[in-house]
Amino acid sequence: MTEATDAMRIGELSARVGVSAHTLRAWERRYGLLRPLRTDAGYRVYGSGDEHRVRAVVALVADRVPASQAVARVLAQERLTSDAGEPRAGGDAASELTTFESRMWAAASAFDEAAVHDALDRVFAVAPLDDVVEMALLPFLRHIGDLWGAGEATIAHEHFVSNLMRRRLAAYTHTWDQGDGPVALLACLPGEQHDIALLCLGVLLGRAGWRIRYLGADTPVEQVAGVAAQVDPDVIVISSRDPALVAAQRKQLALLSRRHRLAIAGPAAGRGRAPGRATRHTGSVVATVRAITADARSPR
Repeated sequence: MTEATDAMRIGELSARVGVSAHTLRAWERRYGLLRPLRTDAGYRVYGSGDEHRVRAVVALVADRVPASQAVARVLAQERLTSDAGEPRAGGDAASELTTFESRMWAAASAFDEAAVHDALDRVFAVAPLDDVVEMALLPFLRHIGDLWGAGEATIAHEHFVSNLMRRRLAAYTHTWDQGDGPVALLACLPGEQHDIALLCLGVLLGRAGWRIRYLGADTPVEQVAGVAAQVDPDVIVISSRDPALVAAQRKQLALLSRRHRLAIAGPAAGRGRAPGRATRHTGSVVATVRAITADARSPR
């Protein structure tokens, strides 16, 4: 098998990407999107390259691109980033990650959606998802914030980019309710409108086998508690950039931490004492995924 060592049958691929086996077979038959191999027993198996192409198509379809055009764009992009049919090497990934910020700002400053998608296509095509999150998406959002502070960018720029990133990341959320892994309930504190980092955390937790219940930005703590009472999560992750928001909700968070395993993530986690029995996670998103997963294996 030449494509990947993590070969899977079409049912497993369907479960991982959130697309029916019927649709996957149609995309394979009509457009050549999938490139299955056959086992010695004659079974068709699919690899990580197939999964990546399907997720890319799903992201475009979510942006209202017709499936046929989405497949054409994905395959065209793959040809651009390949040499004689082989994926580009790590050096190309490093180059794409290094130049991502300048290409994204050139596109975002002009509100050029196609150019933003092109920048995202290029980095998603060659870099592991962890690196895309840690070395491209989140650093660029911080860069936009710095430009805004310097008067060189506007809230409109930040909203434009955030919404396009959110739509791209949505391709990784379709399998959040599948499997039998632990459950994570994710929410931003009241007043916290920036949820892309939390969404990235959910995507990477989902890839690590977690089932995700995502409430997103500006969520009242009492409503988080209400949902937790219904879904009984293995962990609740509360995110905020502003320590004042944590301080304002300290009593409610402390109470929540007595009933459920609670983690505070984001820049606000690095300031002051954690509420109640909550744990603080101030590292990278990837490090937070590892820490939360390790914590879940230990008794409360």
